[in-house]
Amino acid sequence: MQTSHVRPTPAPLLLPGETVVLFDGVCKLCNGWAKFLIRHDHRHQIRLAAVQSPEGQALLAWADLPLDQFDTMAVIRDHSYWVRSDAFFEVAEQLPGIWQTLTVLRWLPKGLRDWAYDRIALNRYALFGKHDVCLLPTADHERRFLNAALQR
Repeated sequence: MQTSHVRPTPAPLLLPGETVVLFDGVCKLCNGWAKFLIRHDHRHQIRLAAVQSPEGQALLAWADLPLDQFDTMAVIRDHSYWVRSDAFFEVAEQLPGIWQTLTVLRWLPKGLRDWAYDRIALNRYALFGKHDVCLLPTADHERRFLNAALQR
């Protein structure tokens, strides 16, 4: 079963019910995941923020997650956040039909799911590479990224 962490105050910068995926902006695997979400989230339910961005840093601080050593994806909505394999399944539930079938894997023991997740996350740079700088969204994808300046 998925475990959400609940905070007393709602996440900053988000509209009620809005879902944001925090990802490592220099990780090639993580950027590929962000592009996958943009391509398959046809209903535009998921927003994105690199952990290195001001918005990502504000959300990490809200969740009391590390600001400089971040080895997991996080999903944030309202008063809750998910990390590791729980974050993956929280996102998969919002994708179109065929991708939702991946959520059947959440019935595996959480310890096993998180162990597998950690093996990939902790070795992601060696396995997939790293960008020298955080990639910026293209103009076509800019509305999919959380940007506090555009929300004012």
